[in-house]
Amino acid sequence: MNYGYIGLGNLGGHLAASLIRAGHQVTVYDRNTDLAARHAAMGAKVAASPAELAAGVDHIFTCLPSPAVSQAVLTQILPAMRKGATWVENSTLGREDVLRLGELAQGFGVRMLEAPVTGGVHLAARGEITVLVGGDQDLFDLHRPALQAIGDKIFHMGPLGSAAVIKVITNMLAFIHLVADGEALMLAKRGGLDLKTAWEAITASSGSSFVHETEGQLILNGSYDIAFTMDLALKDLGFAMGFGKEYGVPLDLASLTNQTFMKGKAVYGGQAQSTQIVKLLEDALGTDLRAAGFPARLE
Repeated sequence: MNYGYIGLGNLGGHLAASLIRAGHQVTVYDRNTDLAARHAAMGAKVAASPAELAAGVDHIFTCLPSPAVSQAVLTQILPAMRKGATWVENSTLGREDVLRLGELAQGFGVRMLEAPVTGGVHLAARGEITVLVGGDQDLFDLHRPALQAIGDKIFHMGPLGSAAVIKVITNMLAFIHLVADGEALMLAKRGGLDLKTAWEAITASSGSSFVHETEGQLILNGSYDIAFTMDLALKDLGFAMGFGKEYGVPLDLASLTNQTFMKGKAVYGGQAQSTQIVKLLEDALGTDLRAAGFPARLE
């Protein structure tokens, strides 16, 4: 099929590249023309605007930083999209945003499939990220080959809105684990342990987590370079807090983590790496968490 892809940032750029490598026809657009040119070198066509892209493809993927941006792009592409086309949204949106934007698309004869991804930019680069899908079964079946091109674990969670809930849950857990891992590593450091050996021991223990095994390495390197910002973390934690209120679930740990990330943004700025949340503890105690042998970025 002939796909369009809008939003070629840290995550979307890798997802679009996976579609290209899998042999799909792909037309791309990004406000950053250098990113679009990079994908043109891989074999993609480049559109001059979202509307131009929409007029020349069968279906469109997007990966954008916020619901407001998704809606702004959607209003540009919907009038030009073909009736019966699919809008596949890789961005993380709240459930209400998904349902509202899906209804907006339906008014133009376009159907929505939500497909947020989880696992980290490094897995997206390898085409091995996990894809969480919400939407009608026939759309899931239609776009399964494209979804399998961008990820190796695909979960159809149910109707539209279902993927938004599970994606927010997974991110909420990741941020809680990140704060906890920083505290654990600091205990090891202040307790006089070798941090590399401590990291390895935790990895081999019942206390390990995906976050410890991946982002923990970037903390110990000191780069913190996970390609995910404080602002994005707060966006996702905000969705989680909203779900807690909606479903009547007390989220004590998530609430504390949300407050910690608000402090992190205040100190380092919204565009700082989310992994730098651990630096709050390092700075407060005047103790760094550096260890040799860890990468600056995950491969």
